[in-house]
Amino acid sequence: MSAQDSGTTERRRQFAEEARSERPDLALLCLLLGAEAGPVGPEEPRPVDPAEVSPDPYGIDAAQIELDRLAGLLPYGPGKTPADWASALAELLGERHEFGGSSADYQRLESSLLQQVLRRRRGLPILLSVVWIEVARRAGAPVYGVALPGHFVVGFGDPAHPVLVDPFAGGAPLTGEDADLLVTGATGARLEPSMLTPARPLEIVLRILNNIRAWATARPERTDVALWAVDLSLLLPSHPARLRYERAQLLVQRGEFQRGAAEMEEYAEVLGTIEPTTAETIRHKAQAARALLN
Repeated sequence: MSAQDSGTTERRRQFAEEARSERPDLALLCLLLGAEAGPVGPEEPRPVDPAEVSPDPYGIDAAQIELDRLAGLLPYGPGKTPADWASALAELLGERHEFGGSSADYQRLESSLLQQVLRRRRGLPILLSVVWIEVARRAGAPVYGVALPGHFVVGFGDPAHPVLVDPFAGGAPLTGEDADLLVTGATGARLEPSMLTPARPLEIVLRILNNIRAWATARPERTDVALWAVDLSLLLPSHPARLRYERAQLLVQRGEFQRGAAEMEEYAEVLGTIEPTTAETIRHKAQAARALLN
């Protein structure tokens, strides 16, 4: 096993262990996820000095330090209201440090990687929300993520009467009417109170991985990204069973016909008692994959 493969195995072991812990660390899970994309390098390509050895090539420690640093910049004061916290975070992150997003950020893989979002100060709504959550949490704020359909935001205070902000818009406050418009625009339906339930760390991580899989699906040449996103999703305690079939299909796309066919057959075996017709179709696809070896 190469050093790179060994490092990947160790990071994934840590990811799985953290995902199954009693209180999963959202920042650590997002940073381990981000490490799958490779080492964090400079913004612009430059010659690499062979003697330059980074003790933190994936930027995990540096990102944790940056989150701590940002939290330390928040003005201290007991008795802050949820609105006070929301305003302080918007001033620090949205105004002073210019964290935010635009439509162009949806086209970049970096927008789903916490290390890169901290470096670029740009990202998808859910990753910018992770920055808000982790900085605010470190400072003692009553903060949580709110997984509105189509647009992730952040809440402060009582979830029954939250103070909502949109990190994608620099931390702009969201009224109930604003949130309703976001949901209606994404789904055509009205905002339901259940949509304001605080999102759990593993739900946030799975949603990030789903975004990455969607990004890779639109780019057939990036099956490498799709595969690691599926692999990490399968390490979560709760995940859609169909991801196993998706993984098998990716292996076939990448030319690993034998492995892909074997995993298709394993999935068909599990599915057989529930959906025998679908299982038989998958078995035929496995046979077709093996035929490509001839």
